[in-house]
Amino acid sequence: MFAVHLMAFYFTKLKEDQIKKVDRFLYHMRLSDDTLLDIMARFQAEMQRGLGKDTNPTASVKMLPTFVRAIPDGSEHGEFLSLDLGGSKFRVLKVQVSEEGKRNVQMESQFYPTPNEIIRGNGSELFDYVADCLADFMKTKGLKHKKLPLGLTFSFPCRQTKLEEGILLSWTKKFKARGVQDTDIVKCLTKAIQKHKDIDVDILALVNDTVGTMMTCAYDDPYCEVGVIIGTGTNACYMEDMSNIDLVEGDEGRMCINTEWGAFGDDGALEDIRTEFDRELDLGSLNPGKQLYPKRLHKVVRRLVPNCDVRFLLSESGSTKGAAMVTAVASRVQAQRRQIDKVLALFRLTQEQLKGVQSKMRTELEYGLKKDTHLLATVKMLPTYVCGMPDGTEKGKFLALDLGGTNFRVLLVKIRSGRKSVRMYNKIFAIPLEIMQGTGEELFDHIVQCIADFLDYMGLKGAQLPLGFTFSFPCRQTSIDKGILIEWTKGFKATDCEGEDVVDMLREAIKRRNEFDLDIVAVVNDTVGTMMTCGYEDPNCEIGLIAGTGSNMCYMEEMKNIELVEGDEGKMCINTEWGGFGDNGCIDDIRTQYDRKVDEGSLNPGKQRYEKMTSGMYLGEIVRQILIDLTKQGLLFRGQISERLRTRGIFETKFLSQIESDRLALLQVRRILQQLGLDSTCEDSIVVKEVCGAVSRRAAQLCGAGLAAVVEKRREDQGLEYLKVTVGVDGTLYKLHPHFSRILQETVKELAPRCDVTLMLSEDGSGKGAALITAVAKRLQQAQKEK
Repeated sequence: MFAVHLMAFYFTKLKEDQIKKVDRFLYHMRLSDDTLLDIMARFQAEMQRGLGKDTNPTASVKMLPTFVRAIPDGSEHGEFLSLDLGGSKFRVLKVQVSEEGKRNVQMESQFYPTPNEIIRGNGSELFDYVADCLADFMKTKGLKHKKLPLGLTFSFPCRQTKLEEGILLSWTKKFKARGVQDTDIVKCLTKAIQKHKDIDVDILALVNDTVGTMMTCAYDDPYCEVGVIIGTGTNACYMEDMSNIDLVEGDEGRMCINTEWGAFGDDGALEDIRTEFDRELDLGSLNPGKQLYPKRLHKVVRRLVPNCDVRFLLSESGSTKGAAMVTAVASRVQAQRRQIDKVLALFRLTQEQLKGVQSKMRTELEYGLKKDTHLLATVKMLPTYVCGMPDGTEKGKFLALDLGGTNFRVLLVKIRSGRKSVRMYNKIFAIPLEIMQGTGEELFDHIVQCIADFLDYMGLKGAQLPLGFTFSFPCRQTSIDKGILIEWTKGFKATDCEGEDVVDMLREAIKRRNEFDLDIVAVVNDTVGTMMTCGYEDPNCEIGLIAGTGSNMCYMEEMKNIELVEGDEGKMCINTEWGGFGDNGCIDDIRTQYDRKVDEGSLNPGKQRYEKMTSGMYLGEIVRQILIDLTKQGLLFRGQISERLRTRGIFETKFLSQIESDRLALLQVRRILQQLGLDSTCEDSIVVKEVCGAVSRRAAQLCGAGLAAVVEKRREDQGLEYLKVTVGVDGTLYKLHPHFSRILQETVKELAPRCDVTLMLSEDGSGKGAALITAVAKRLQQAQKEK
């Protein structure tokens, strides 16, 4: 009995020892999440090395650009051929992609063997054999007399410089055909096909099997942007932003990157997790030291990247069908590109056209200054009676009012003499819609109520202060403290104001209040305030520019040129009100159908045409009209116009600034569009970004052409060979748009090469400027008295 127990114990012990041995062998193959996260970080670092121009040569993960720039959007259709070369058999397919919207693919295929003597023999024999099989397939399917596009799935590492070209880097998977490495695969196959005079095939795309897999699944799921092969070999590809790919020129759009990740670890990066079994397997392989085969299951992926909602989609006939899909997408993109370029070309202004705008603006400036032509001029050239710039001696306390939108500001401005030091205190008050569109008396009573609240807030109720009134609407002035309102803009409709002196209306409201008395010294436009603010810092500043919700410009003009005002001595600031430039049809040659639609739907159709092409109030609406047209043509949003896109004003100009930001990835652009109810693909996002860029670029160029007309006029009027001048600029479009200011500056430099123009950003021009104009006016009044 004891012997039986002893034998049982022995066999149990033996079994335990064997399990421990097995466990010891398997231990090194069990990887913790921390280890996997560490491997993930190493792989990401290697990907970055592969994408960099300087680090790519030494990177183990080669990150090869494929020049596949778009995934299917469902509108692909037509008949395509596909070849899949990369294993013991190769496959030829005819792929019929259905008409738009149906997402239906029908395939007919045939397999052909790849004998050892072919794949290890001479390269030309290999491609002749492939061409022979293709010809056989086309004959069998009755395709010999059709011209068909072909996509080639070539499952070996290639360096591509375009979609239809690929230089073989090295053979894998038992292929060893001589004389093919470092040559263009497409040229090799094309040469072989051309020997068959009875078939006409155009090779449009060379793709890797991983790319084919991604494209096949992307046809069914537009969110598919990654392809993975886990089979005889392993590899992955994904859509990368062009801005991250140093190996290819250009920053716009995306491109599929073939990672060739099988080689990860060839530099020793995985030595700490490789086992003795991995090493033995490697030594016995055809390519020892290369392609060290990590694979992870779906569950692990989801656990390691919890912030990513990853869905795995099994690819059916991925590689070959995918090659046809790449070809179909390439055909579709070429056709769409032509249509999109045709639309965008309308917004690309030549230098001749910009010079034409500059010349016409110059003519209108002259018309506006002359008595005989002033009434006919679209650029009104309104005298402001601001006759001097700050000289640094201004000092004192001033009250400033700023009315130009739904918010009204009251400011106390303290100016110290000599030190060019300005301190400001302000309070913002709302102008309710019922006040904006009520009576003039109600509007100015509300303004005075706001002034009273501010004076009380600042403890200045009984103070006698000079006041400057920034009134950002077109006015005709007969003196610095008189402004006749020509017409309301920006949504204001208060009755009994147009044709009246707004300063008198303010004075009457102050009298009705009967609590305080203020010395209203000046009524000024926000553009003039911008110029004065910058002129306080820089004596070369004699021009003011607003590039924001509205568009306007002012400048210091020689009195002798201003026929509307008596006197030839000195200078006076002219408020051009250039937004109306073109209202006589002089720039209709560069207005597009989209500009006309925006104009027709505006509050003042036929007026302010230049402003409607250059200001923030309208640029988003121009973009919306273009997007609607492109969608109707089936070039965007799968041809579906959402209700949000039909809504006027939904595409605000701030979205242009966000979308065109260099720091913004396409997925972020896509999210902005989705906030607008636009279910976009990344390809849609690229097009929308291009549209935004075309519209904003034209706006900056037109603004630059107008400014060039002014600076050239100033140079010629002063008889200078070379003019150095500063332009004070304010406005959200100039400040917030990532490219507007640069394009504006470039355009002025190009059109006025003998003018050195510095653009100076104005800090709080409308409020501070009103106080400075008041200070300058008081100084000039005092000087006049002393004379």
